[in-house]
Amino acid sequence: MAVVVGSRSRRTEMNWATICCSAFSCLQLYWTRLVIRKWFNVSSFDSDYSADTDDDRLSLSCSSQDFDPSSSGVTKDDDCPKLRRRNSETFRVQYIDTQAIRICAGTWNVGGRVPPADLDIDGWLDTLEPADIYVLGLQEIVPLNPGNIFGIEDDQPASVWENIIRDALNRVQPRKRKILSHSDPPSPKPCKEVSHNVHDTFLETRHGACDTFFSGERPIVTEDSLTNIEVLDSTNDNASPSTPDRSLSVKINSDSHREERICYSERVGLSWPEPPLKLLNQYVLERRGSFKPLNLSIMNLRKPAYVRIVSKQMVGVFLTIWVRRSLRKHISNLSVSTVGVGIMGYIGNKGSVSVSMSIYQTPFCFLCSHLSSGEKDTDHQKRNDDVREINRRTLFHPNSSNANVLPRSIRDHERILWLGDLNYRINLSYEKTHELIARKEWQRLLENDQLSNEMRKGNVFEGWSEGVLCFPPTYKYEIDSDNYIGDDPESGKRRPAWCDRVIWKGKGMKLLSYRRNEIQLSDHRPVTATILAEVEVLSPWKLQRALAITYAEIQSQ
Repeated sequence: MAVVVGSRSRRTEMNWATICCSAFSCLQLYWTRLVIRKWFNVSSFDSDYSADTDDDRLSLSCSSQDFDPSSSGVTKDDDCPKLRRRNSETFRVQYIDTQAIRICAGTWNVGGRVPPADLDIDGWLDTLEPADIYVLGLQEIVPLNPGNIFGIEDDQPASVWENIIRDALNRVQPRKRKILSHSDPPSPKPCKEVSHNVHDTFLETRHGACDTFFSGERPIVTEDSLTNIEVLDSTNDNASPSTPDRSLSVKINSDSHREERICYSERVGLSWPEPPLKLLNQYVLERRGSFKPLNLSIMNLRKPAYVRIVSKQMVGVFLTIWVRRSLRKHISNLSVSTVGVGIMGYIGNKGSVSVSMSIYQTPFCFLCSHLSSGEKDTDHQKRNDDVREINRRTLFHPNSSNANVLPRSIRDHERILWLGDLNYRINLSYEKTHELIARKEWQRLLENDQLSNEMRKGNVFEGWSEGVLCFPPTYKYEIDSDNYIGDDPESGKRRPAWCDRVIWKGKGMKLLSYRRNEIQLSDHRPVTATILAEVEVLSPWKLQRALAITYAEIQSQ
């Protein structure tokens, strides 16, 4: 009997050993495949980028369906307008409108440093002038050591940066109305208790986003007034405010501990399509009739104004794009492409991450790249070769029924925005460069800038545009300092240069600002370009009118 038991135990141990060996072999094979795919930059059939999911069933398509990153944000609805280009633009004018969107493009080489959670990037994102789209590119998001270059990518720093960006965008305040309407909704009527002026409480966002909240401190709402408060969801464009039966009393605590009492006897800009049962269960006191005030934060009831539609990392190159929530449903045909031009010409320590998408009816392409470094006289030739390789090897594979009419390469797009650490230097001596920087003679420096000269000669980026460089070179600084690196025993004298750039190509793109920010986290300074871009928007009623006229002409013949 003992022999049988012993044989069974040995058999069980052998089975477990076989299972462990098989699991280890599968894991080793999986790791090997990941590393090989990374080395040679082989794209998978499934989309491997990340994006925010949402409960409001908004998608990156023309219809309202669940957003699925694996579907590349492409709708299967045949009713969506195709991105066709007619030979006659006169015919397109009959049913196409133009609309301007504000794009904030920022680039920053962070030198592999993980940021603190309280890092202030509001100046880099220009949150005082909110944009509709934020295109943010980071280089060296992880240290470029052999483990990160040849091994599995470390995505932990990317998560930290996304949280910082999300917090900064959540603090963006909607724009105030330039023209106030006194009839819809009516202006609040202050009671006699008000001792000084009350700020306007109705604010609005662009593109019809109706985020409404109270300015100042958090209001204290009583239980009786809570039954009349209804909050308008920022994603529901069709919701209309309701008319409460009685006035709404709100108690506001100011910094000087004064109390104001505002009465609204008419329609209030806060509405809910159905009773707020969830809020009642959470905030209403257990005993009805109690007049103990309830602390209710209106800001916490609002959904985030911006959503992340795509984030993609390739070794140290990271590109993330955020859009206004109301604009998300007008973005479709999302596709991502990565190109490595580093070690052996394919490793991703240098290269680009590109995103193709359609905003309304206009195809856009956003690129973040990190090109070859070096201060030798011939190193700019390597950077030119990197740009050519990125243009040649960047291909998008849209998964849709009309893929044959969608852009497949960079040059197929109508609006292109390229940002990153392009690493082009200034062809001057170390001493002369510092002399011109001290005198702020930016034009003299620009005349010797490699990228400007290469663009002017047509060797690279022919037909592209860039803003005027009216700020000091962004590289190379001492960490946590405003001083450029001087005599470095290891790297020698590093000449300052405008390594971090934002350039664009396409009609209907106007530069609003081009600047740098003074965050001292790394040896680079972040750069931001704000661009106003025109997009084509399908007008259904214009299309219907054009079809009706065409039908009438056919009938008259």
